[in-house]
Amino acid sequence: MNYTPSLKTKYRAEIVNNLRKEFEYKSSMQVPRLEKICINQGIGSAVSDKKMIESAITEMTTITGQKAVATKSRKDISNFKLRKGVPIGVRVTLRGDKMYEFLERLINVALPRIRDFRGINDKGFDGRGNYTLGVTEQIIFPEINIDKVSKIMGMDITFVTNAPTDKEAYALLKEFGLPFKNLKK
Repeated sequence: MNYTPSLKTKYRAEIVNNLRKEFEYKSSMQVPRLEKICINQGIGSAVSDKKMIESAITEMTTITGQKAVATKSRKDISNFKLRKGVPIGVRVTLRGDKMYEFLERLINVALPRIRDFRGINDKGFDGRGNYTLGVTEQIIFPEINIDKVSKIMGMDITFVTNAPTDKEAYALLKEFGLPFKNLKK
């Protein structure tokens, strides 16, 4: 028996038909898809404290269910005491079933745990159908044990779609259930 994430099933059963009617696509293959989710966490204080990177990799791996990778600086910057090749962040790229599972946990569990949450901003689109969401605390994810967190850090979550316009990407992400504040698009 194969497992299929519920959002993947919902995409195939409902979202494709809804978007096909809304944007009048001739084929279901024209309907935008969610290609991948990229999660990035920059850690500025990692230059002086090497254990910050290790704890961030562990936390990101726990949140996403996929091994996180340290990002390294590309050049020397003397004002920040930064050398080329020093780890300064952590990133993960999710595709396939893990992507849909993460998206479902983000929508149903993590986002509602944000204090005074009234929806996410719809201004994070880049003009090419991709959306970036900033999260200020990693402790909104239930997988993180608050007692073991050394420092509260934020992260950027980028939803990469193959939608040609922001309007189509907005409709796709809205259909998935992302709670946007404004319904103006």
